[in-house]
Amino acid sequence: MAIRNTHVRHLPVDEGTAGALIDSLASSHDRLWPHDDWPPMEFDGPLGVGAAGGHGPIRYRVIAYAPGRWVRFGFTGPRGFDGFHEYTVHREPDGTALHHLLSMHARGAARITWPLVWRHLHDAVLEDSLDRAERATTGTVRAAARWSWWVRTLRALAAASTRLRSA
Repeated sequence: MAIRNTHVRHLPVDEGTAGALIDSLASSHDRLWPHDDWPPMEFDGPLGVGAAGGHGPIRYRVIAYAPGRWVRFGFTGPRGFDGFHEYTVHREPDGTALHHLLSMHARGAARITWPLVWRHLHDAVLEDSLDRAERATTGTVRAAARWSWWVRTLRALAAASTRLRSA
């Protein structure tokens, strides 16, 4: 199953300001990833080609990086996620657009888990990420993302599962 999922936020800032958000990913001063509400993005070294890590059960490796402009992550897990996701900065007449693209083929069990579970969580975390970008660059968020009842349910189930495993 081919999947292409895009999220975009228009920011009234220059490319350098938006690009600095990408460069801060997985650092101690990360201003893009919503690590307060979601598993943090972590790597085995600084952001750069070859760094391996991910967030929660989603695993990937940095396969391309142009500082201040673009970073691409190739999936290494979960099984059946064959493809990549990336953040890019695009100049616009009135500012910059920060794009996130996920492009993959779902294989095996991922053909079921992507539409039922992962897509909903992915959409929620990406909108939260773009809210962080907007807040970091403007001081406010015009229309904050809201989690659907299904995302809240999935997060509650995940939290309960974590509690049971640690008990």
